[in-house]
Amino acid sequence: MTSATRTPDQQLAVDLATDAGRLLVELRSSGPTGRTLGDIGDRRANELLLERLADARPGDAVLSEESKDDLSRVDADRVWIIDPVDGTREYGLGDRPDWAVHVALWERDGNPASSRLTAAAVGLPALGVVCGVDDDEIYAAPVGNGGVDGGGLLPPRVGSRPRIVLSASRPPAFARAVAGAVDGDLVPLGSAGAKAAAVVRGEADAYIHAGGQYQWDSAAPAGVALARGFVAVRIDGSPLEYNVAETYLPDLVVCRADLADAILGAIADADRA
Repeated sequence: MTSATRTPDQQLAVDLATDAGRLLVELRSSGPTGRTLGDIGDRRANELLLERLADARPGDAVLSEESKDDLSRVDADRVWIIDPVDGTREYGLGDRPDWAVHVALWERDGNPASSRLTAAAVGLPALGVVCGVDDDEIYAAPVGNGGVDGGGLLPPRVGSRPRIVLSASRPPAFARAVAGAVDGDLVPLGSAGAKAAAVVRGEADAYIHAGGQYQWDSAAPAGVALARGFVAVRIDGSPLEYNVAETYLPDLVVCRADLADAILGAIADADRA
């Protein structure tokens, strides 16, 4: 899919993630660090995304991590779900590439069971790329000062064992069972968006998480992964549901389709043990 065949909403998602990422990289090189930088980045990127959406899609609702939730969105037909800085801690550290910008669009089609994410982009500003819904493209995104500009989220592979990315601070209790089921290695990485992007980009093979996420954490990563043919579901195998009143959406599996049965089976077995 090229820019000529991308839908206007898909192009907007990519453009928003690109521009918010450029702003964040420039802020990152301007002096503040740590929590102060994270707070400034969250606020400024949220302002940019809200202003751009209000201008480009004035009739659409928005659910953002950094804004008060207006529950009238539940009745809306089009809802943008955004996370201006996913992985704020990693962003504030100044030299980590594993943070992201999330932009996704959920649309109602008259059937609640088939209402779905129709556009999505995960920006990796420190690497200068944005992962969109295209099957085999990653878009160059100018990073300005302070970006890594290329490279990867993980070191090059050694051997052929599957890599399973997960939170370093909150690894799932079933992580070792999953690794054993696929004869894989557990690799910690920051940011939900970065972990899902590592799978989409082929740097990892699965991402597992349980506890502590919300709709904005997984909407864009899931939208990109699903559009590219990967599996993105909850840990019990049920679909991820968006634009429901409860924003808490605590668990997630993103993986290659050929690993899904083994991963979900290992999780179910661990839960029964």
